[in-house]
Amino acid sequence: MPPSRKHLPVFEGFVAYFPDAINAVSEVSRLGSEQHSPGEPIHWAWGKSPDHKSALIRHLEDTGELDEDGVLHDAKAAWRAMANLQTLLESRDPELHARRQGQRDKAAAGAR
Repeated sequence: MPPSRKHLPVFEGFVAYFPDAINAVSEVSRLGSEQHSPGEPIHWAWGKSPDHKSALIRHLEDTGELDEDGVLHDAKAAWRAMANLQTLLESRDPELHARRQGQRDKAAAGAR
């Protein structure tokens, strides 16, 4: 069983390690939100582009290069890897999925 959230080193073991990478992936989130939901506040349009593994591989094929929108393919690959992991974790835990889907629904409703 994984440690409780209180004992996970989210800042020390992730944010502090990768601040610039997190910023780059956050920009991918912003651009993706604008692409899929123009003019709305940022939110993950969960069902609009679910092919995370295929998209991850496509972006990895161009690692080190900029995509046509000026964003590194590596940042997009990282976003897709995180999206794939999130969907996998939720598929394995229905309670987690329900909680996260409620959060996404609330964010999307606030976006309208």
